[in-house]
This record gives sequence, C-alpha cells and structure tokens, in this order.
Amino acid sequence: MELFEAIKERRSIRKFCDKPVPDDMLDKIIQAGKAAPSAGNLQARDFFVVRDQALKEKLVKAAMNQRFIGQVPVVIVICTNYQAIESYGDRGRELYTIQDSAASAQNMLLAIHGLGLASCWVGAFDEKAAAAALDLPEHIRPAAILPIGWPDQECRERSKRRDDVHFIK
Repeated sequence: MELFEAIKERRSIRKFCDKPVPDDMLDKIIQAGKAAPSAGNLQARDFFVVRDQALKEKLVKAAMNQRFIGQVPVVIVICTNYQAIESYGDRGRELYTIQDSAASAQNMLLAIHGLGLASCWVGAFDEKAAAAALDLPEHIRPAAILPIGWPDQECRERSKRRDDVHFIK
C-alpha cells in the first residue's frame, strides 16, 4: 500500500473477525513500532504483546469494559519506559517517553492497515489496572492499547475536520 493512501484511508476499527494474526505480520508491526523516531534514539518505550485470553480480559476491564479488546487475536500495549530516558530528566520522563510511544503507535497503526489488518488506538483505560494486569515494574507506564485483528466492519467516510492548520507569515 502506498504511504499517503495508508495515511488517508486508515480508520479505527472495533469489530473483528475470528481469525488469527500470523506471526510474520505481527513481526512487521513490531518492527514498524521499533523504527519510529525517539528522543536521543533512547527508544524509551516498550511493547507488550498479549495473546492470552485471560490477560486480554483483564485489559478489557482496565479499559472500561471496551469488549472489542478481548475479541482480537492479539493486543499490543505500548508503554513508556522511564528508566531508558533517565538522562533527560523530568522533560524526558514527562514528554519524550510519551512522544516516543505515540510515534511507535502511529507507525504500528499504519503497518497494521497496510497489512490489511485493523486496530483502534485505545487511550481510555485505568493505567494502574493495566499495569497490574501486565505485572509491570514502576518505571514502565502503559500509554496505548492496540487491539489487532482482521476487520469485520465497513469503514465509514471520515467526517470533515475543523480547520486546524494555521500558517503564520
């Protein structure tokens, strides 16, 4: 798929088919996330790949019972890693790790779409519950949940967006 087509056509999908995601596709998605830019190339983000149904159900509960998270073959939880960014102090911890995670999430979403799969960037979740479900150490903070599977819904046309581009001369 051509890059600009993928950017324009990607949609958030919340309904999935009951079909596994092949390991080679999952590897391409992870590699896309790892290829994202990061502050100082410190890569202050970690990816947790979840296939276990009981663990996915814990993530469903952490995400305010968004059931579709438990109905996909695989979920990737993208987390910030404070330990990896220590040399950048507070700004690194409070901003750069979030930026690193967000860049990885976007790369992954485009890779998912380009492979014919679907996902939805889930940001609405209880961080403490998600961290407990994954048994994360304190220096790792969940930032985004990406449920990944084969789409089982038609994509709707995106609505017109507000004029949010401002050119300053």
